[in-house]
Order: sequence, then C-alpha cells, then structure tokens
Amino acid sequence: MEKAIIGKKVGMTQIFDEAGHVIPVTVIEAGPCTVVQKKTAEKDGYEAVQLGYEDVAEKKLTKPELGHLKKAGDARKKYLKEFKLSNSAALNVGDEIKADTFAKGDHIDVTGISKGHGYQGVIKRHGAHRLKETHGSRPVVRHAGSMGANSDPSRIFKGKIGAGQMGNEQVTVLNLDVVKVDAELGILAVRGAIPGPKGGIVYLRNSVINVKEKGAAAGISSNPQKASARVNPQKASARNK
Repeated sequence: MEKAIIGKKVGMTQIFDEAGHVIPVTVIEAGPCTVVQKKTAEKDGYEAVQLGYEDVAEKKLTKPELGHLKKAGDARKKYLKEFKLSNSAALNVGDEIKADTFAKGDHIDVTGISKGHGYQGVIKRHGAHRLKETHGSRPVVRHAGSMGANSDPSRIFKGKIGAGQMGNEQVTVLNLDVVKVDAELGILAVRGAIPGPKGGIVYLRNSVINVKEKGAAAGISSNPQKASARVNPQKASARNK
C-alpha cells in the first residue's frame, strides 16, 4: 500500500534503540492532512489525490482557492500537494490522513526546500581552489579565474561553475527509514537529516527504491576460490604469499 503525507520539520535529536545504540533522527510533525481533491482516470487521465495541510483563516485565501477547498467541506488548508498513488481509488474527498498511516520500519522519500545561503562564490558554492597569496595574486585569490577567453569558442559553455544563488531549491532525500511513530502527538522520527530549516514544510511518501531484506545468503560469492578461502583460511593465506 502506498502512503503519503505532508508535514513540518521540527528539528533533529537522537534516540536510543533496544541495544543502546544512538540513532540520529529528524522529528517531523506529520499531518493531519485532508484529501481536498481526487483525480480519476476517467475525468483527468490519471489517478491521484491532492492533500491539504495546516489550517488557515478563510480571509487569507483567495476566492479561487476558497472555492476549490469548499468542495472538500470545511477544509481550509494552507499547503496543497498532489500525490500519484496506486491506491488513490480507495481515498475519498474529505478523508483525513494522520501520522499513523506510516509504521516503524517503513522506508520513505522526503522532499523539502533546502536552506538558502544567498549569493556565494565558487569556493563555497562549488568547492573550487583558491590562488596563492604570493607572487602577485593580489585581490583575486577567491575569484573563478580564466574561463577560456579565446576567439574560438568566444563564449562560456553551459554548466561552467560560477558564483550565484546557493541553496533554496527542492531537494529529495531517498530511502530514509521511520524509526518511531507517535500517533497521539502526530510525530514521526526519521533516521538521518532531511532538507530545509526548522519549521519547513516537507512531503513524505513511500520510497521509490525497492528495499530488499537481508537474507542468509546475502553477500556470499559464487566464486569457488573465494568460498574455499572462507571455509579454509589457511588456503587463503597460502595463496596470498
């Protein structure tokens, strides 16, 4: 079953598992979200649902937005996001999705807007090298340097590193696992870091990466020489001499 929800990044902390290991996690306030629109293959050509998150005063919505949300009842939501889910047919307009739609051990993809760092140079933005501060470098030690000022091609190719806006772009982190779910508080604890500042809006859904459980035969080579080396370490040491 595919799942999706909209949430807000609370911040990072750490928790301990049963073995006492420290797990760095990001706390996400997930939902509750309301299904405000349902797309069908007959009418729209594809299956999807649009979720709304965070209540907002009616006076802060435009008339088109208000008319769109009134179709879902009393839902006055600030953030809307459409998700293409295989089980969209099972959801109806007005349904509420909460944090407990996910469970411990689920693998998810988290999308958010990364922190903006303003206008930065090539050293901070792209990791370029700086010049030496000796032998006449003068005030250009952090400049980009020459970019091929020849008569041919007489231009800079697209993709060349340079100074410019850093951050403030959509980033998706793949295959994070849900460590803990608190249905009462509507909170998810996700292993690792996710994009965006504290209080930033994030979108969660099932991971597109097919995660395979580790089996008993995982990592065993079919090479007979390697297999014999594992069974008899003396053969491996003799072969390495």
